Amino acid sequence: MIAKVFTPPNRVFFLFLSLLAYSGIVAQSGPVNSKKGLALQGYDAVSYFQEKPLKGSSEISTEFEGHRYLFSSAENKSLFEANPKKYLPQYGGYCAYAMALKGSKVPINPTTYEIRGDKLYLFYNKGKNNTLEFWLKQGPQELVTQADDHWKAHLK
Repeated sequence: MIAKVFTPPNRVFFLFLSLLAYSGIVAQSGPVNSKKGLALQGYDAVSYFQEKPLKGSSEISTEFEGHRYLFSSAENKSLFEANPKKYLPQYGGYCAYAMALKGSKVPINPTTYEIRGDKLYLFYNKGKNNTLEFWLKQGPQELVTQADDHWKAHLK
């Protein structure tokens, strides 16, 4: 029997694999608008896609990327767990309009939202400052592009 001698792979290849593995470990979707680890101010992420945002129950919850999500039903929890990124709000749950204008992480009113292109956008709404109205008047298509560009800076 001939013994095979282990020869380490090419150093560049090994470095590439190490960096690839490391990037997978530290990759995150970015900051999340949460209080005490609770995302969406306790609202059910799936319910937004069912035409009406509902408050979730602390008894029906799951954790995703270090944040706790509440749900109004076990079915919604299961839907979320099967594909969480489908239901996550854009820009970490911060105001989409503020992200578009200046790249600012502004809190939201969880009942002021828009579903556009199967994505959830949330907005600040207090007093005369309903940013969803501003968003719609100024043109969401262009604002989404601006917000996407600003959000990239928060992911670095």
